[in-house]
This record gives sequence, C-alpha cells and structure tokens, in this order.
Amino acid sequence: MITLLTLTPLVGALLIVGLEAGRAQAARRLGMAAALLALLQAALLLARYDTGAAGLQFEERAEWIPSMNVSYVVGLDGLGLLMVLLTTLLVPFAMFASWRVDRDVKMFVVLTLFLEAGLLGAFTALNFFHWFLFWEISLVPAYFLIKLWGGAGRVAAATQFFVYTMVGSVAMLLGFMALFLATGTFDFMQLGALGSAGDLAPRLAERAAWAGLSGEHLALAVFLLVFLGFAVKVPVMPFHTWLPATYAEAPTGVSMLLTGVMSKMGVYGLVRILLPIFPEQIRALQTPLLWLAVATIVLAAFSAFAQRDLKRMIAYSSVNHLGYCLLGVFAAVTVTESVPDGVIERTAVLNGVLLQMFNHGISAAALFWFVGLIEERAAGRRGVDDFGGLRKVAPVFCGLMGISLFASLGLPGLNGFIGEFLIFKGAFPLAGWAAALSVLGLLVTAVFLLTILQRVFNGPLKPEWGGFADLTLGERLLVLPAIGLMFVLGVHPQLFLQFVNPTVVQLVDQLP
Repeated sequence: MITLLTLTPLVGALLIVGLEAGRAQAARRLGMAAALLALLQAALLLARYDTGAAGLQFEERAEWIPSMNVSYVVGLDGLGLLMVLLTTLLVPFAMFASWRVDRDVKMFVVLTLFLEAGLLGAFTALNFFHWFLFWEISLVPAYFLIKLWGGAGRVAAATQFFVYTMVGSVAMLLGFMALFLATGTFDFMQLGALGSAGDLAPRLAERAAWAGLSGEHLALAVFLLVFLGFAVKVPVMPFHTWLPATYAEAPTGVSMLLTGVMSKMGVYGLVRILLPIFPEQIRALQTPLLWLAVATIVLAAFSAFAQRDLKRMIAYSSVNHLGYCLLGVFAAVTVTESVPDGVIERTAVLNGVLLQMFNHGISAAALFWFVGLIEERAAGRRGVDDFGGLRKVAPVFCGLMGISLFASLGLPGLNGFIGEFLIFKGAFPLAGWAAALSVLGLLVTAVFLLTILQRVFNGPLKPEWGGFADLTLGERLLVLPAIGLMFVLGVHPQLFLQFVNPTVVQLVDQLP
C-alpha cells in the first residue's frame, strides 16, 4: 500500500508529461485526480491503522543492494502516518490555490506531483539510502517551482534555498557514511537500537577511527553533521536566512507546501532519526541546543513583528512555531534528580511535538493562501500598512482568516493550542529555564498576529479598497476542510493522539 501511494503522484506526473502541448486544463484535472487519489489511499491507511500497536505497520521489505546491506524498507508508525496524511491533505489544497497559474501549466503540475512523491517517500522510508534519495528528490522540483513561477526576486531566493539545503544534505551524507563504516547498516531501526544501547561511540572508535579522536568525540562530530542537515531544513536559527526570501518569492501554492510540509521534514528527521540514534549526544550538548531552540522561538517572533510584508511575517511566524518542536525534542532527553525517568513529561512533550507539526502545517498553509488572495485582489500589494477596514467589505474573508490567525496564535479551542500546551507541559519539568524563556515568544506572537488583524481588517476603510472582493463560494468551500480541522482538533485532539501516542510511548521507552 505504501509503495502504491508513493507511486501514485509519479504515475500521474508521467501521464501529464505525455499530454499534448497546450492542454492546460487537462493537466490541471489529471494532476488534481492524482493528488486526490493519493489522499484517498492515505485515508485507507488511516482507517486500517491499528491504534493499539506501537510498532511499524504496512511494512514492506525487499533486498536491494545486498553488498552494501541496503534494503528497500518502508513502513508507517504514528509519526509517519501523521506526516503522510498532512502531505496528501495539503497537496490538493495547494493545487487548487494554484489553479490560476497560466504559464507552463503542465510543467507546474508535474513538478508539484514530483514534490509530493518525494515527500511521501521521505516520510515512509526506513533505510537511509532509500530515504536520502527521496530527501534529495523533493529538493529539485521545489527549486524549479520557486525559480520559474516565483516573484521578482525568485532566482536569488531559489538559488539560496538550493545551496543552503544542499550544504545540509552533504553534511548529513558524510555523517551517515561514517555511521555505515562503523555499523555496516543504513537501517534506521538498527541504528536506533545501537544508539539506545550506547554502542555507537565504541563502534565508531573501533571501525571509523580518525585523527586520534575518541569514540565519544567521533559520535559528537557525526551527530553535528547529521544535525546540520536537519537544522537547515527546519530551519533552526542561525541557519534560517534562506527561508524568508524563499517563502516570500514562491508562488502561493508552493509557499503552502514549503511551510506546511517541507519544513516538517526537518522536524521529522529530528524525531525519527536524530533522537533515537543520538540520544546521548543530544544530552551532552543539550544546553547549547536548548539555547538554539529558544533563539528560534523568540528571535523569529521579534523578526516577524518587525516585518511590514505579510508573507514575510507569516514566514518568520513559521520559524517561531517550529521552534517549539525543537524545544520539545531537545528537552525530551533530560534526566535529573527531580525527574529521574520523566516518562509522563517526555510522553507529553513528544506528543505535543507531533501534534504541533500537523497543526502548524494546516494553519500556516491556510494563512499563506489567504495572503495570496489578498495579493491577487490588491494587484500585488501585500504590505501590512497598505490596507485597513477590509472587514467592512469582506467580512467572511476577515472571519475565516481571523480563525486561522487565532489557531496560529494558540487560542484554546483551536488546533494550535493543544500541541503548544503539551510541549510546555512536558518542557517545564524537563527544561524549565528554556521553557520559561520561550514563553516570551508566545507573547510576541500574539502581538504581531493581532497586529495583522488590526491593520488589515479593522480601522477606517481606505477608498481604494471599496471594491475588495469577499471570498467566493468556491473559495469558501476550498478552505472549509482546513477551518474544520482547526476546530475539530482543537476540541478533540484525541482524534489524532490515539494514532501517535503508542509511537511516542515506544520512543520514550527506548531513550536511555
């Protein structure tokens, strides 16, 4: 089922390539059909998933390159299932948001489907060799989508995005090559077992000795290489500088996928790969890592407040929200006298991280879509000071975007609240100083998100916006599933917690 799911967007893309030139509408419809078929397959996986089991499900395994101990291994647990569902939900949303793209439509749809395939492969692969192929495949279509259909600064933004991500990928590849020399395997599960047992450093010292470094120092060096790859993708400050320009210059649908799903690849890697394989190294460097998380939360919030461009505000807001995931992951390895095992705290914080990944994907994608509509209706203008009083002429637009802003703010009753609440519930006992400092990010986030509501939708209506159009019926129906999820997960988070909690409990049990 997983292989078929990953192949679905690829097959759809190949069918579109075979269409005659000029058949833009057929390309759009075929691309949407492939994306909706992938969503249906993800829904079937969700329906068949056993919530009482903690291990991998729907696992497929086949020998691939025996001489290198490389196997084709895919499977899903609660973490992978959540990310697959997020991907297949947001790709149709983004394709509908891009329906008015009128240049090289066939290639735009093909690249979007290739991007979806890369994301699905990365969220389901369990062998580094296989996983890294999909990790890199997703980079290529994203680069061309930004460069060919982005704004005025698209070329520089796409180049910066590609170079930063590629540097991180090369560092990660070097780290995993060292792991392979030391362990003889690329399998994430086997590497996680070695990391949990504390066998990684001795094996590195025995089989991958270099420059007279001890096993512990080698393990720290490998950890830093792998961490850099994920830090760029999240992104962690100060590796974030590619993100504001990239998100601002990308077309609306692509911005939705970049913030909604691609940024989650970095957090996914932290939870799936870094935490199980390098728990001792994270613990050894926990204080500087927590400082990076606090900086990502607080400084990104202040940076968002300083912006005057709506897209850049939402871009920095995304960095801020993913900083809470970093806080949760880095706090989860804490062992202190006051919290000797911390099972409840670790379980809470990691459940919060997984929910935050999904919830932020939904709310951030919706916000980028609303900003794209504003830009479209205002002939390219999207400054926070360009508008005012739009609530008078577009009350539905204001109401639905307001719900998305409040969800991003973490208002109780909406989906953004529960993930952040669980993260702070677990982080305060595990890393109290970092959690306390991070609360400042919540305050500044509230200020700049409410500033958007105040300056764009309230106050006197500027004469030039008297004809600003409210949401059409089609646009309301398009955003309705996202708004519905914000309410449903806000009042009944157990709907998804039942899928992820067994996975989190198993991960916590494996942490030394």
